[in-house]
Amino acid sequence: MPGGRPRGFDTTAVLDAAIEVFWRYGYEGASLHELTAAMGINKASLYATFGSKQELFQRAVARYAETDMAYASRALEEPTGRDVVRAFLHDNVDALTGADHPPGCLSIQGGVSCGPANAGVAEFLATSRLAGERALAERLARAVSDGDLPETADPVALARFVMTFSEGQAVHAAAGVPREQLLQSADIALTVFAAA
Repeated sequence: MPGGRPRGFDTTAVLDAAIEVFWRYGYEGASLHELTAAMGINKASLYATFGSKQELFQRAVARYAETDMAYASRALEEPTGRDVVRAFLHDNVDALTGADHPPGCLSIQGGVSCGPANAGVAEFLATSRLAGERALAERLARAVSDGDLPETADPVALARFVMTFSEGQAVHAAAGVPREQLLQSADIALTVFAAA
């Protein structure tokens, strides 16, 4: 705020710290104490900067989408529908198993189990995932119109298959399934995609 006391912290750095906590514990499991300790700020600063825990979570998911999920946007730029899906599935495995963060996916683990009081968190995450699915369906529709995929291909169903598969991969990664096994599964899914 103009004329107010300047923040004594880097908003991006504290947001990245919050991502790690939400990723590890989920929305409900991430206590304000764990969040503020990891972020290196007090509760008053959290509320002044982010508004509420839910708003902090939404900003954390948006940042996660820009950074950790950037591979999904890059995959859409591949020259063919099959290349799009191959890049997405393989880069997804790399993202799910990276050593610099918890295994799995924030958008899955962040709201897998939310009580009725936090149903909005699960809905927010579902909406975010569906936006990615729609973007993939649009790209696959372009592949059909370009003649890259058969005209009988259903881009919406194919995108749903790819996204549902990748979400399952995230659950397995969080459970400790190794990268090599996830890549094997991704290659099988790519074969199924090609056959469809």
